[in-house]
Formats: sequence, structure tokens, C-alpha cells
Amino acid sequence: MNVDRASSASTTNANDSAPVANGSAAGGMNNMFMQLLVAQIQNQDPLNPTNGTEYVSQLAQLTQVSSIENMADLMRSNTVLMDNLQTLTTGNLVNQHVMVRSDSIQSDGKTNVQGRLTLDHAANTVTVIVKDAAGTEHKIELGKQEAGQVDFNIDPQELGLSEGKYTISVVTDTGEDKVPVEVGGMVTNVRIPLDGSPTQLNIAGIGDVAYNYITQFGGYSASKKYA
Repeated sequence: MNVDRASSASTTNANDSAPVANGSAAGGMNNMFMQLLVAQIQNQDPLNPTNGTEYVSQLAQLTQVSSIENMADLMRSNTVLMDNLQTLTTGNLVNQHVMVRSDSIQSDGKTNVQGRLTLDHAANTVTVIVKDAAGTEHKIELGKQEAGQVDFNIDPQELGLSEGKYTISVVTDTGEDKVPVEVGGMVTNVRIPLDGSPTQLNIAGIGDVAYNYITQFGGYSASKKYA
């Protein structure tokens, strides 16, 4: 489009038919484009008129850009809808049991925490180490275990855990690094941060955990007992 020849006319016409400020971006863009197109037609050189094919090409480009803008608006709407659905879903988790991926817990000193680890290889010795902020270790000996999921239980009274934060790690005689650990409990409340960060679940005996760390919904089923 010849913007140089159309600029003076479009400036004059803009005062008469300017796009609505609070309209959609696509609508405002369409209005502006039509203003420039009309101005171009009105101010084209009579001795060298613009080829009609060029107008068709410009209209095709406008249609393509408008479609992209409409698709972007639809995606934004879908994002808002998904956020709302997630909010409703997380609200329904209150008083429900979940398992989450975590290597730490915020113990209240009395609530048992169900745990599960996953071994890549069979091991003759598997030990869960619960360590407090001072570095004191409390060990849960699971004995010999096959590869796969191994269930365990953290009993604060049995281990002598007071209220506070503890890290959880796993040591095996096969030397596996970073054995995945999951812990579970009852969701007591759900908090939606104002800064837009992931929804936080408060789980009894565990503390706050991000919603996207959930690995299982529903009841806990022990697949393997430890010695």
C-alpha cells in the first residue's frame, strides 16, 4: 500500500472516523486499514492507477493478520477458562488424599506421613534419612527391596521428630543417586497466590506444596512393606 500518498488523506479522515478506543485490537486494525485503503484509492495518480491485484493482495494480508489476532484472543480466553477450571478443581481437593513429589516435609510433630520411593535397581539395603535443620539424621531402615515402588511411613513420635522442616533422602547399597520420593496426606486447604505463581496445597504433616507436584489423587495403596 502506498502510505506516502495516503498519509495526508488518512490524517484528515481519522478525525471523522477514528477507531473506537475501547474496541478490540482486530476491529481497530480493520478500521485503520480501510481508512488507508480508501485514502489510497482517492489519492492515487490518475495517470498511473494502482493495479487491482495489489488491492486484493492487501485485503488477503489483512484477513490473515485478523485471523491471527482472533486466534490469539481465543487462546487468551481459553487460558483464563483453564485457570478458572483449575481453581475449581483444586478447591475440591480439600479433605482429599493426594501424593506429591517432594524431598522435604514441614512436620507438625504428630501427624504420620505416608511415603513412597522408586528404585531403578534391586537393593539389599534401603534407608530413608529424615534430616532436620540442625543436620540431625533420623533413619528408617527398609531392608532388602526389589526395583520399583517401595512404601514407607514417617512417624514423628516413633522417630522423635519435633515440629519443623525436614529433608528426605534415600541411600541404597547400589549407590543410586536422587531416588524419587513421594509423600502423601490429607489436603487441609488450598491457597491461590496473588502473584500468579502455582496454586499451593497445604497437606497435613507435610506443609505447602505446589499443585503441579501432585503425582496421585485419592487413597494411598501400599504396594510393598518394609522390614
